[in-house]
Amino acid sequence: MKTVALPAARAGSTQEGGDPVATFRRGGLPLLECHGISKQFGAVRALIDVDFDVYSGEVVALVGDNGAGKSTLIKAIAGIQPPDTGSFRFEGNEVKIQSPGDATRLGIETVYQDLALCDNLGTVANLFLGRELVGPPPLSALLHLLAEPEMERRAADQLRDLRVTTISSVHSPVATLSGGQRQAVAVARATLWDAKLVILDEPTAALGVTQTATVLELIKQLRAQGLGIVVISHNIDVVFEVSDRIVVLYVGRHVATFEQATTTREEVVGAIVGLAPAEPKQPHRAA
Repeated sequence: MKTVALPAARAGSTQEGGDPVATFRRGGLPLLECHGISKQFGAVRALIDVDFDVYSGEVVALVGDNGAGKSTLIKAIAGIQPPDTGSFRFEGNEVKIQSPGDATRLGIETVYQDLALCDNLGTVANLFLGRELVGPPPLSALLHLLAEPEMERRAADQLRDLRVTTISSVHSPVATLSGGQRQAVAVARATLWDAKLVILDEPTAALGVTQTATVLELIKQLRAQGLGIVVISHNIDVVFEVSDRIVVLYVGRHVATFEQATTTREEVVGAIVGLAPAEPKQPHRAA
């Protein structure tokens, strides 16, 4: 196995023909850098010396077969399962991520496949669940009265910023929303609190064509706002639709990194099933 390196993009060079490479990987430091991440559960080595990074304004697809280590890696980044060995750097600074609180304070938010929404509550209540705003002192603060108008305003602003226009009322129970709308609520909650990096675990699983398109547009909107995005998906079409880079894990190891614009589905699938990726293609030179 070998990793398809990306030295030109990280060095800030230009592609053939003079077009600049994506600016989010030209100069500057990655938003998140993971170095030598390893995690073992008894005799099972879930992650083995994994390096991984993501830049602001970039969508990185994290792919691999079942058991490749994808979930373990994002749980390490999210602070749920700290690695046995390895280190993290965030915005150029070495950091410790030993708990979900550590990740949240850095601006790392994770939206898991089950979304963790309360079906009996509306959009506003779900966005502020556990982080409710209290009214001004003295009486409201003393009696713990919620600042409901302010929460409604901020919820509406957040949905508008994300261009979510299909939710007619922020008070409708989440149980009445479609799969795509529920995903939008979960993403809105994750990005409401000054998130810098958002991890999406199978965001289009079990969604129809229309709902999937809605979620993909939402991911593109997050990228346009300058956030770093990590998407875990088994859907290769989704991966090629939204990602800038594709990182492949295989039985706990980081085996390949592809530029989405210059690779093929066959190359990515080959790496997923354990075949060595092909050498990066050289740009065609005009005669």
